[in-house]
Amino acid sequence: MNSIDLLIFNFNEVRRRSIKVWISIPREKLEWRPDDEALNCIEMIRHVLESEHYYHLAIKNRGSLSVFDSPFENRPFTSVNAELEFAEPYRNDFIDTIKSFTEEDLANIKIDRSDSGYIRDLGDMLLRVAYHESVHTGQLLDYLRTAGVPRIRIWD
Repeated sequence: MNSIDLLIFNFNEVRRRSIKVWISIPREKLEWRPDDEALNCIEMIRHVLESEHYYHLAIKNRGSLSVFDSPFENRPFTSVNAELEFAEPYRNDFIDTIKSFTEEDLANIKIDRSDSGYIRDLGDMLLRVAYHESVHTGQLLDYLRTAGVPRIRIWD
């Protein structure tokens, strides 16, 4: 298995576990938030999906976007399944882009996000995208604990 295959495997595993958590959230808890300044559960899910799309475009652009017209913006929040269905073509495009890179690209392509305080190699950036989703999945598990909702087992 090469580095590209491992990256794809990691992205798929992170998403598989995220989905387990996301679909386990009771419908009546999708708008729950731990405080007034926090995202609610379904907003957090959308944030993850929308951020992945942004990161995909930034990777293709080799840096931050000066303008980001999000296809996720202004969509009503309805269900986790609706969010996943809407995001699926964007996710597929992202995975296809990763598959198009070579081992050398992972070290040689630089992603300039100086506006956010960093410039990273492509491989590093891709790992950070998966990490971003993982962190938010952990936050949602904490939300569920705080809200008194049983948590699904993600460590299988």
